[in-house]
Amino acid sequence: MNRYEGRRALITGAGSGIGQATVLRVLAEGGSVVAADISEKGLADTAQKAGADADRLTTLVLDVSDEESVKDVVAKAVSTLGGLDVLVNAAGILRSAHTHEVSLADFTKILSVNLVGTFLVIREAIPALREGNGSAVVNFSSTSAGFAHPYMAAYAASKGGIQSMTHALASEYAKSGIRFTAVQPGSISSGMTDGSGASKSSVGPGLPEDADMSLFAKLSPAIGEGFAGPETVAGVVAMLASEDGKFITGTEIRIDGGTHF
Repeated sequence: MNRYEGRRALITGAGSGIGQATVLRVLAEGGSVVAADISEKGLADTAQKAGADADRLTTLVLDVSDEESVKDVVAKAVSTLGGLDVLVNAAGILRSAHTHEVSLADFTKILSVNLVGTFLVIREAIPALREGNGSAVVNFSSTSAGFAHPYMAAYAASKGGIQSMTHALASEYAKSGIRFTAVQPGSISSGMTDGSGASKSSVGPGLPEDADMSLFAKLSPAIGEGFAGPETVAGVVAMLASEDGKFITGTEIRIDGGTHF
């Protein structure tokens, strides 16, 4: 299946987890990709895993929370690809803590990376997307945007903002030929949920050491044998940004194995 042959994609958060899996999926379907991430090591791993498809892959270091970095990398991506058809905003961070212990700096950091970062990349990419072919943007919300995830108030706020912003953008740019959708991953194994995206003072999926685990009783998938791999979400992202998703915009798809019926 070569749904992405001749299509040009910029994917953020591409150095690990779902972002990396999405890069590999789009490459496997024939696309040309600029993979962007704050981690050079992560990008090198993505390039290594791309194997024979690496000839259609360019990696760029990007800090989505830095306006100048975003301007520079999006411009380089558009120049490298000769235009832009697909944007996937997978970059994000998760920090969990008792809310009464969260500093303003930590709360702001999460919003800056997840919500403001998504906005900045979209803003810089829109001119190229308006000239693209079947242009589509896939943003990353989360099941936390609509369901209670304890100790994650800042993260939930950022993801709820992304979800609302996706709806607004879909309306604003529908006549410009750009589709905007969002995915809501839940119960997915990634750098965030295995703790590698957490602070050193946390255990498990970035949770406080004294977290009340009974609060997570309703946060287990109903199907399968536990958390799913990042490729599970990558397949849905690839569909949404492809011709198969041409009649889908202004909505979100929950990918959680029935965790939230």
